[in-house]
Order: sequence, then C-alpha cells, then structure tokens
Amino acid sequence: MRRFQKPKREITNFKPRKKRVCRHCTDKKSCRELYIDFKDTKKLSRFLTEQGKMIPKRTSGNCARSQRQLAIAIKRARHLALLPYVADIPPR
Repeated sequence: MRRFQKPKREITNFKPRKKRVCRHCTDKKSCRELYIDFKDTKKLSRFLTEQGKMIPKRTSGNCARSQRQLAIAIKRARHLALLPYVADIPPR
C-alpha cells in the first residue's frame, strides 16, 4: 500500500506576531512591587469575558507574575460577591 502524505503548506507573507506588553509593569522592579486590588472591580472586569471567564495570559498580554496576582484578585472578588462567577445567560 502506498501512503499519502499531506502536502506541506507554503508559508507566504509570514509576519511574526507583535509581542504584547504587560499593562501593569513597565520594568521588573515595578512588577515585583505590584499589588492588584480585589476591590477595584472596574479594573478586574476588563480581564473577564462576557460569560465571566478569566481572559488567558496569551490573550491579555500580562506577564506571569501579573496574571497570577490578577487571578487571585478575581477569585477574592468573586468570593466576596463583588464579581459574578457566571454572567446571566439568556434562555434559548
């Protein structure tokens, strides 16, 4: 039997993606001293989708340290009922 191989894609006009920059830290020192307040729901809601899910690091552009602090702040705000766990989904 003869095996068929998929044709290799020809990559044309490939542009590398622009690296997203963390909004919270301008340099490593300011990132270490960063504290994201869980009571600031307006700022935290920017990192939630319409369904109430957290936006991942690769999409938001946060650094790892900021993303961890952001996740903790969102979870604390949810626990205190400042943010919803799940947004209202209209019935079908």
